[in-house]
Amino acid sequence: MASVKLTKVKKIYDNKVVAVHDFDLDIQDKEFVVFVGPSGCGKSTTLRMIAGLEEISEGTVEIDGVVVNDLQPKDRDIAMVFQNYALYPHMTVYDNIAFSLRLRKMPEDLIYEKVTNAAEILGITEYLMRKPRALSGGQRQRVAIGRAMVRESKVFLMDEPLSNLDAKLRNQMRAEIILLRQKMDTTFIYVTHDQTEAMTLADRIVIMKDGYIMQVGTPAECFDMPANLFVAEFIGAPKMNIIKTELLKENGKYYVTPFDTKIEVTGEKGAELARRGVESGPVLLGVRPEHITLCREGEGIPTILEVNEMMGSELHLHVYVQPKEEGEEDQGEAKEPAPVDPASCLIVRVPTIGLTADQRKNMAYGAPLNITFEGKVMHFFDPETEKNLLL
Repeated sequence: MASVKLTKVKKIYDNKVVAVHDFDLDIQDKEFVVFVGPSGCGKSTTLRMIAGLEEISEGTVEIDGVVVNDLQPKDRDIAMVFQNYALYPHMTVYDNIAFSLRLRKMPEDLIYEKVTNAAEILGITEYLMRKPRALSGGQRQRVAIGRAMVRESKVFLMDEPLSNLDAKLRNQMRAEIILLRQKMDTTFIYVTHDQTEAMTLADRIVIMKDGYIMQVGTPAECFDMPANLFVAEFIGAPKMNIIKTELLKENGKYYVTPFDTKIEVTGEKGAELARRGVESGPVLLGVRPEHITLCREGEGIPTILEVNEMMGSELHLHVYVQPKEEGEEDQGEAKEPAPVDPASCLIVRVPTIGLTADQRKNMAYGAPLNITFEGKVMHFFDPETEKNLLL
């Protein structure tokens, strides 16, 4: 097994396009690290530099304490699983898995032992004599993983291995990769654009944007305390609601005023603002959809329902705050909503358990809903730097 260390790693194309900027990361032995971010953020390029499939423009990559910048991929003692499986179509599953072992001129009896052990772990023993074209996408991906497993390399690299699978298979394969990791107990570096994969698989997540590292941390750290606005909106589904508002400091307490509603910042968040000596001023307020609740008429923030997404165990309610007109009642019967200001749009997650049939029926387009959220669940970002004020 091995650690991996990247120091000031940079990738420049055509002497002008910088795909990865000064990438610094220490990956510990047997750690499962996931690179995650939108398309074009540099995550796959970074993985390919570790593998030796992309030349490193600047910086160093070390595997088990050895600088590997100038080593060929075959000499780095890594195994890689690709997005497109990269199986030999004319070979059987057995021969695909055994291919790298035969290149090493390993004895056939030992090859048989390794291939059959890998097939048993991955549940593909019955497919060993089939060709890849006779397999489903999930089965082909297991074969690709098996081919990497038998090499018993120091580092296991996976580049979006589940992106070609349907939703049901992705869920199944995520669980199988978790079990595989427990059985192999090796160092994993995994690339994905799916934050659900990152959250469920990783010991640590590396969140990237435009070739830069936005945050490195455990899934819980990145979810509970995002370093900046990008991470806050990227991690979590649906994404965090962001509201432009004012932070007020009055008599040692803090308040925010979203949509002309004054809410006290309580709990650890309020204490941390005080400890850091944050003063009054404009702020970007973040509240996750699951932390917003419905309340009674006349309380909280009055909104109008625009979209109701039925997700099974919960509803995703897209609401917006409608500006009040002079003399207008706070609530009334459902009516045709006024033009929507995007800045006033929010998403609310409501568990379906406990909702009556009448309550669900009343959640239709144009219906009035009152929402609220507690001060202890708030996140605060600087409007200029977009950094978390509590970090």
